[in-house]
Amino acid sequence: MTVTIKKVASRRDLRKFIKFPFSLYQDNPYWVPALTGDEFDTFDKKKNAAFEYCEADCFLAYKDGKLAGRVAAIINHNANKRWGAVARFGWLDFIEDEEVLRALIGAVEAFGKERGCTSLKGPWGFTDMDKEGSLVDGYDKLSSFTCLYNFPYYDTLLKKIGLERDADWTQRVVYIPQEPLPSYQYAPLIEKKFGVHAVTGHSMQELNKRYGMEIFHLYNESFAPLYEFAPLTDEQIRRYLKTYVPILDTDFVSVVVNEEDKPVGFCFCVPTLSTAVKKSNGNLLPFGFIRILKALKHNDTLESLLIGVLPEYQGKGVSVLMFKQLHENCIKRGVTRMIMNPQLEENFKVQTLFEEFKTELYTIRRAYVKSI
Repeated sequence: MTVTIKKVASRRDLRKFIKFPFSLYQDNPYWVPALTGDEFDTFDKKKNAAFEYCEADCFLAYKDGKLAGRVAAIINHNANKRWGAVARFGWLDFIEDEEVLRALIGAVEAFGKERGCTSLKGPWGFTDMDKEGSLVDGYDKLSSFTCLYNFPYYDTLLKKIGLERDADWTQRVVYIPQEPLPSYQYAPLIEKKFGVHAVTGHSMQELNKRYGMEIFHLYNESFAPLYEFAPLTDEQIRRYLKTYVPILDTDFVSVVVNEEDKPVGFCFCVPTLSTAVKKSNGNLLPFGFIRILKALKHNDTLESLLIGVLPEYQGKGVSVLMFKQLHENCIKRGVTRMIMNPQLEENFKVQTLFEEFKTELYTIRRAYVKSI
């Protein structure tokens, strides 16, 4: 029995590409779909500004005439200027079949070799704002709506066909206590010594107007040393702000500024949308948007999206100011826990930020590498 690879060449093909996981995971209680509309936009060159410096092809695998897998092959030329000639693979899903996986990865290898790449890495997206990292621990946890989910056989078969571990991310649950943390007593001293304070009293529209672009420039600078990071362009930033500002709540956003009113640290959290999106099967209509709105207003669980501090302000207590503000609002809103965004295992600076909280491991995710 042979596997046939087909390059996605039409909107009909792209729909099959986007919808394949819905059949693969239809009986899995932990998988959370992506919003279908967002997926179409991601692969639309007119709507995804990453195509300014990325190129990509999508592939479908068929076995015995049935759709059996999918993968996207991506080259981020900006990232490769720093990290080497890498072909990325993402949106990888497949039935439990080694032959199918070999064919999919082979399509990405061919894509990369044609463009001078010497290694294959993934699962990644176009940028770090996309989902990345294959699940290797935490299969019995409801997936964060911003993260990937996959079956245990992915890791087994990826290693079997020659891919090796390149990096791991851990996700943790942070439990929100009902009393202040001891470090909060130092907040006035931190503010006075370093001339910083947490911004309060603004709507999301006002925060965006005053600090939006600068916050993402801060994101580019603070994340620059991290594994395979590529900075966002201003056009990408504008589009992300347009997407996220409407769903963000000032209670769960903290921005710390200096005496010049310039952002030096930020943390974005959002009430988890996993259950709402799963119940809606990835569709906003007819009732998906109502479920999402309810989840945004009434929820006991947050998901941390992004946290960053300018390098020159790291280790100066900026995180204490952010956590104090968020903690107080969590208590006010009845939030009892927060699921952290995936954090690189070797990123010790962020790993140690939550030592005062009770935490537990939620998932481990992995990026793989192979020379081509």
